Amino acid sequence: MLPDPRNVLDRLCVERGEDFAGLSRMLGRNPAYIQQFVRRGVPRRLKEEERRKLARYFAVPEAILGGPDDTTAGLVAINRTPVRASAGPGAIVSEQAGQPYFAFDERWLKALTATPSDRLSIIRVEGDSMSPTLNQGDDILVDLGDCEERLRDGVYVLRIEDALVVKRIALHPAGRRVTVQSDNPAYPDWPDCDLSGLQCVGRVIWAGRKLV
Repeated sequence: MLPDPRNVLDRLCVERGEDFAGLSRMLGRNPAYIQQFVRRGVPRRLKEEERRKLARYFAVPEAILGGPDDTTAGLVAINRTPVRASAGPGAIVSEQAGQPYFAFDERWLKALTATPSDRLSIIRVEGDSMSPTLNQGDDILVDLGDCEERLRDGVYVLRIEDALVVKRIALHPAGRRVTVQSDNPAYPDWPDCDLSGLQCVGRVIWAGRKLV
């Protein structure tokens, strides 16, 4: 059974830092339109054009906003881990259980990675040490199956003690040593780290952001 579109829209606003009035104006409605829909159930259903516009804006299947169920055909839902990967001092790891958050075209996803969808996760970036590659609030798709033995140059989510960080890894030509880098030159790199001392969570393979 699909969730109540009102609850979905309410949750999306909280998670993405949006407000009802701003979404109402985006739809060409009065500022109270979305609030009345969510809180009072008026109107009972969003119009098709409004639903489609909101689904595109939040990058979610239209079906969870009240659209027909067959709109999810060919889409693969990816869970969001309710923690933030810090591009800065480190985000404390909390509950790991996720909920469906993004849906990707199945063929596009398979071209991106061979890892099964249950080994992929959406995590939000916190901080600016990876700017301009990744910015505060960006959602990143993390391949949890592309790590450890397959480690290579690239952007990864690492676990440092009780925190998650997102950093660029550069492998040294010889030996099991790496440099952990920040793309923002204002932050120092961690040179000559022992590979065995890194706890890799997954490789970042896609990022989505809100344009302002």
